[in-house]
Amino acid sequence: MRFLRRLSIRARITLGSLLVGAVVLSGVAIVLHVQIERATLETDRSLASGDAAPFVSDLRHNPDEPPDRPAEDVLVGIRSASGDWVVDSLPRDVRAVLPASVPDDDVTLRLHTGHRVVTVVGVPVTNDAGSFVVWAAHDGRAGQETVARVDRSLVAGTVLALLAFAATAWLLSTIALRPVGWMRRTAERLSAGNGGGHLPVGASDDELAALARTLNTFIDRQRENTERERRMVSDASHELRTPLAALTARLELAHRSSGDAVALERELRAAEGDAARLVALANTLLELSRLDEAERVPSTSAAALVTELMGSIDRARAITHVGARDIDFAVDLTAPEEHYGLEPAAFARVVDNLVANAIAAGEDGGVVRVTLEQSADGRLDLCVVDDGPGVPDDFIPRAFDRFTRADSARRAVLGGSGLGLALVRGIAEHAGGTADLRNAASSGAVATVSVPAR
Repeated sequence: MRFLRRLSIRARITLGSLLVGAVVLSGVAIVLHVQIERATLETDRSLASGDAAPFVSDLRHNPDEPPDRPAEDVLVGIRSASGDWVVDSLPRDVRAVLPASVPDDDVTLRLHTGHRVVTVVGVPVTNDAGSFVVWAAHDGRAGQETVARVDRSLVAGTVLALLAFAATAWLLSTIALRPVGWMRRTAERLSAGNGGGHLPVGASDDELAALARTLNTFIDRQRENTERERRMVSDASHELRTPLAALTARLELAHRSSGDAVALERELRAAEGDAARLVALANTLLELSRLDEAERVPSTSAAALVTELMGSIDRARAITHVGARDIDFAVDLTAPEEHYGLEPAAFARVVDNLVANAIAAGEDGGVVRVTLEQSADGRLDLCVVDDGPGVPDDFIPRAFDRFTRADSARRAVLGGSGLGLALVRGIAEHAGGTADLRNAASSGAVATVSVPAR
């Protein structure tokens, strides 16, 4: 097995073809050998029977007359039941190995003596004079020579056919695997970063072409992931640089204000705010990375999710630095015991982010409307509607991308990092659902998260 593992696919295909060809051709050769040998035996038996027929007829119809002597090249012997030979032209070595008794029925023997191979036919005859057996022999050397020549021809033909099999298998496997070589060389060039493009797809619509298309799709996905990660690292660096610079400046001002308690406290509070923004950004990035790696799907009842919804609404109402807002919510559950692939804390983050965005979008005195409903098929739909000016149409397709913002006004109050909607979509998709953002018919934006029941 280790030897086979070291061989190339082309060599293994060739060896396999040789093995199959050897088995098939050997089987065919054996069948032909047996058939030809049987045919020669039947020919010899027929000739021996023809030699014996006149003597059998003479014994049956002329029992009182002695049988005629056989011709010089006819090998016939007639022996009585007592063992006496009435007629004998058989060779001594053949006569010595014949049965001594009279058989009950016609027999055919294939005898191998020291000098020859003969086919002997024995025909029992009973007449008024007694019981006899007529033995007629035919030399089988000609048939044996024919069989030997055929065997030599079969061996030579089998060897030539195996060589043809090997050459054909090698050639066809070389042609079939040529696209694999192209793909390997292209993949090596791509892995070395020496170019873009895709793996070559052959002209034939076969398994290798399907493999090339699948690998090209994988390459495109990997490039997209790499570009997304590069963009994310760049955006994260940019997002972290601003609060870090602000935090550094605040600490420097606090150091300079060491003699002024009021100014020192003001700068420290501002530094705390910058640190809190850094912590929030790091936590959001951590949650997004966990969503990318998570495999286990949780299960939470609709009733438990309603509890988290109310907790998020209470937290939003408790915010004092966002101006006067009215947050209305409505819940319509037909099956509170239905379960969904959401952790309570994750659902709370979804509600927190959507409500915070809705608050940031509107003006003081506005109303944010939150609804949680179950559809007929058990899907859970969360809808958050704000009364702001809406979002630009060109922003909607990329609203859920990481580090994207519609404009500065929507984050002016809460200082968003552009990760909130990305986290919402990640949580929704991890639960098997979807997240959507659109502009309302009148004014404002409508954010919807839909999650199927488990």
